[in-house]
Amino acid sequence: MTPDMLSLTPEVADALAKGAPVVALESTIITHGMPYPANLETALAVEGEIRARGAIPATIAVVKGEIKIGLTEAELDALAQDTDCVKASGRDLAVAMVRKASAGTTVSATMRLAALAGIRVFATGGVGGVHRGAEHSWDVSADLTELGATPVTVVCAGVKSILDIPKTLEVLETNRVPVIAYGTDAFPAFFARESGYPADHRLDSATDLAAAIDAHDSLGTGTGVLIANPVPEEDALAPAEIDGIIDEAIAAADAQGVTRKELTPFLLARIVEKSEGRSLKANISLVRNNARLAADIAVAMSAK
Repeated sequence: MTPDMLSLTPEVADALAKGAPVVALESTIITHGMPYPANLETALAVEGEIRARGAIPATIAVVKGEIKIGLTEAELDALAQDTDCVKASGRDLAVAMVRKASAGTTVSATMRLAALAGIRVFATGGVGGVHRGAEHSWDVSADLTELGATPVTVVCAGVKSILDIPKTLEVLETNRVPVIAYGTDAFPAFFARESGYPADHRLDSATDLAAAIDAHDSLGTGTGVLIANPVPEEDALAPAEIDGIIDEAIAAADAQGVTRKELTPFLLARIVEKSEGRSLKANISLVRNNARLAADIAVAMSAK
């Protein structure tokens, strides 16, 4: 794939040409992460957060086989209601293009497309990782491979407790991916502010994060940077509570034979149900919070 295969909105293309700050956004949170209309409302709110901080949002998706870097409001609405959308990791993009399919892009696919477009900062909810029981299933997210191969910074709320967090951190270390916590010494666990494991590094300002990203990229390592930004305290769930809900959801998935791409959407829907909607509120809150930090980082990088 080459950059001329990408369809950029005029706004995104103009911003990139001028060196203005741009933040990439994934689309599986729209197609597979939340029910309608919460998915559309969240997508619009996240883009609004980025604009309010002085950056340009670029939601990335495949629309009828076309790679889109930036979506119109009408395209966001259509994507949010399209029940036939597939979930596309990096390996699925070519087939989606050939079949003229529409797809929500995962972290790995969004990173790859953002890099091709020249976008250096990407905001999401949480990244994929090593699933529990991976020593038997070999279920390890392509997000970790992409982070080790693509120089895009990913701002997230850590990883969900549905994953094996220490193994995930170990794979990130193996792939030479810096893990930097923002304003905390703890690595966050998506719905919860702390996972029980420390982050490798801590920085307390968007300016310092931007400087670290620039320094890392200048070393030519070719890897991404993972910025772990904890969910706002007022919307966080207690670790013990969310862990109990997740354990029940994983047991239900095992009993029903749910695996691979279907596993995470199944678990998230079950968690929303068992938490009486509080996990969805936390999810929306953390995504918006990550968008704000990513915009601040992009603005600081652009200013330099």
